[in-house]
Amino acid sequence: MTKSNDAKSTGGNAISGRWSRRPNGSNWGDFGEDDQIGRLNLLTAARVRAAVAEVREGKVFCLSLPLTLPGDSVLNPLRKGPRLLPVRDGEQAYPLMPANANHTDLVYDEAVHLYSQYSTHWDALCHIGSIYDAKGDGKPDLVLYNGYKAPVEEPDGKGGKRVGTTALGIEHMAAKGIQGRGVLVDLHAHFGVERKLVGYDDMMRIFDRDKIVVEEGDLLCLRTGFAGEICRMGGRPDASIRQSCPVLDGGDPALLRWLSECGIAALICDNQAVEQGNMWTLLDSNASAKKHAGLPLHEHCIFKLGLPIGELWFFEELAEWLRTAKRSRFFLTATPLRLPGAAGSPVTPLATV
Repeated sequence: MTKSNDAKSTGGNAISGRWSRRPNGSNWGDFGEDDQIGRLNLLTAARVRAAVAEVREGKVFCLSLPLTLPGDSVLNPLRKGPRLLPVRDGEQAYPLMPANANHTDLVYDEAVHLYSQYSTHWDALCHIGSIYDAKGDGKPDLVLYNGYKAPVEEPDGKGGKRVGTTALGIEHMAAKGIQGRGVLVDLHAHFGVERKLVGYDDMMRIFDRDKIVVEEGDLLCLRTGFAGEICRMGGRPDASIRQSCPVLDGGDPALLRWLSECGIAALICDNQAVEQGNMWTLLDSNASAKKHAGLPLHEHCIFKLGLPIGELWFFEELAEWLRTAKRSRFFLTATPLRLPGAAGSPVTPLATV
């Protein structure tokens, strides 16, 4: 799915003036100079119709954790669980009677303080960018997929700073609508809950053993068992979970090359980052001083390919059913909130078999 690995490629968005050299291994411009949905372009009407054919039983599985999980901030010190807040006079429940004495209605309502990527969620294409010299003038800029400029915090006129992006926000994924054929790869069934870096060779062996076929436009789902462990901890996760269960090896060039070429429309996992690494290690000031991506798979998928990533999904019940039925494919519906400017969104995905 990548036309060129030449960093001096000048097609597509170069016309817009946003960039004159795209990153090695990227597909910038391949879907048009103003594209903001990346590989979701591969979810064509024909592929959605083909995905519907995977529905044979009409059985539906919810692929979301309760949004209160994982619990605490053990996985990411910067994210916290949701809080429900009252909306009227400090009360969640209120009668309509004060407005009209003849009304018998009792209303329950609330506001919610929600971190968009705390629990089951999508990463938007603005979630990960890079410090990159897109114009070839020797001056690296803060750049997002397809050469869009990363948002710069500005005063909001109220003593704070504006939050949100003008390009590549989650609303573009929502407007596209995410429905297609999900394909589940059960890493947990092969590696258990032990930490294991899964590279290209490991993936291909599993594909062969489980007779898994991935086609262009598919939504690739990886079960590592991590979300199952989160559920068993009941909202009180132990820090040791950060080093449990298989993760993809983001440093494996063969795996990254396969992600470029296989044509999947999205990459989805039941753990916190899909790959090795987490916010605790990324915030470590004692880490290597060499310039590199802390999350190389995220950089490759989101920044270079426009390949959306889903994290902390729940596959336990679906995986058991598929294994018994000797299937790996299903119909997946997983559209995020249409929240303009957001870098991520909670999602309640549904698998139908």
